[in-house]
Amino acid sequence: MTSLLPFIAVGFLAQAIDGALGMAFGVVNSTLLVSIMGVSPAVASASVHAVETFTTAASGTSHVLHRNVDWRLFRRLVIPGLIGGALGAYVLAGLDAGVAKPFVMAYLALVGLYLLYRAWRGAPKLREPRIVAPLGFIGGFLDAVGGGGWGPVVTSNLLVQGASPRSTIGTVNTSEFFLTATISATFIATMGFAAFTVATAGILIGGLAAAPFGAVIAKRVPARPLMALVGALLTITSGYTIWSALR
Repeated sequence: MTSLLPFIAVGFLAQAIDGALGMAFGVVNSTLLVSIMGVSPAVASASVHAVETFTTAASGTSHVLHRNVDWRLFRRLVIPGLIGGALGAYVLAGLDAGVAKPFVMAYLALVGLYLLYRAWRGAPKLREPRIVAPLGFIGGFLDAVGGGGWGPVVTSNLLVQGASPRSTIGTVNTSEFFLTATISATFIATMGFAAFTVATAGILIGGLAAAPFGAVIAKRVPARPLMALVGALLTITSGYTIWSALR
């Protein structure tokens, strides 16, 4: 139990952030597991994807119960996301994601800064997002190849297009379950049950415990602070990843 507690804390923190902001479960977990807990990147990635199948199910259910899901947007996102995720998992073995990751993170950092600017200017003007299916495909592909990216790519870009923060976060979290289940099935088929370690069990317990809280936060926090939090998180995590890659 003593060995589980640090991983439970990591999983709880990551899922609380992800449920509230629609992103960062993979980013926070992978960063903390590798840089602080000393877990290898391969085991961290496999563990995160295995756990996300359960945490996204719990988080998605909570968002549905709190009526945070835009079902029309959900339908436009989920199928392209599954296709992109399956393709990304298929080509993962032959693709060096480490080369592309700093460029993706630089783009996400710029998106984060733009969201901070919009939050500072005033209440965002809500609009129906136009680019959804291609966004779902790219987000699914990057999530499978890079070990994360669905939330940062999809949530941030939908917010930039003018989508409601509350429904965007709820919809992205709910659709992520189907994406993660597809990617996890591929990992298990190729790696067996090597993905299930003490780290996996710990972040699973912590993630499931935190899942209901994110939906409550997303429902009650006003749009401007929520957008500012998303922008700050995106800028900080992306900047840290770029700095680590260039060291």
